Amino acid sequence: MERTALVTGASSGIGLATAKALVSRGFRVFGTSRDPDRLKPEQRADGVDYLALDLEDDASIDSLAGPLAEVDVLVNNAGESQSGPIEELPMDALRRIFQVNVLGPVRVAQLVLPGMRERRYGRVVMVGSMLASFPLAYRSSYVASKAAIKGFSNGARQELTPFGVWMTTVEPGSIATGISERRTKYIGEGSPYREDFARMLAALDRNERAGITAERVAQTIVAAIEADRPKARYAVGSNAPAVFALRRLLPSGVVEKIVHRRHDLSR
Repeated sequence: MERTALVTGASSGIGLATAKALVSRGFRVFGTSRDPDRLKPEQRADGVDYLALDLEDDASIDSLAGPLAEVDVLVNNAGESQSGPIEELPMDALRRIFQVNVLGPVRVAQLVLPGMRERRYGRVVMVGSMLASFPLAYRSSYVASKAAIKGFSNGARQELTPFGVWMTTVEPGSIATGISERRTKYIGEGSPYREDFARMLAALDRNERAGITAERVAQTIVAAIEADRPKARYAVGSNAPAVFALRRLLPSGVVEKIVHRRHDLSR
């Protein structure tokens, strides 16, 4: 039976790789982009039908209610990467990241769930981040948004499994997708945090350049989709099995120091 999948943010990085992987597995795939008409050939996956979606715009989300009703697999991947000291994060920026990373994806999920429940089959994958489990200074807004989306997934999971619908979170570590070029940054010219912030960003960019590929994350997403009983969380990259084991064994303060030293921050 052909399944229909929708991948948000399918014009680059994890979203593009996941859309390609699902096509190769025989899925009918929809991908979203804010403006599909402006996508370059390298931003499109063969066999994917692109739809316009702006997660900042409730009307844009609701306009996809028709196609979403037929979706069997949803990969909520689109999002924003944001950095800055909490003292200097503009409220408009905070509202935007929670709209794009949390409220928009939750609304998309709300629109696909009735059809999944009625067909008694569905998979909803929230693409989170290992930073939700290993918080990092100057990334508080991003960490909070990814922790929130994981909370929605974990909390709603048991509501849906009786209907054959499974929600799961895939948490990538460092990924070599060029996301550092698209990260929004907020730091004042004379900020007392500027030197520390610059060191963290340089280390973050370095770690991401050495990270796993988007295709490796896509493999994990597909594995979660195709599992009979998907787990609540799949972590991939940044030595995930080892670091999550250490997190269970070590005091939280020690884990925090390890995370910050990896990003050239002394704590």
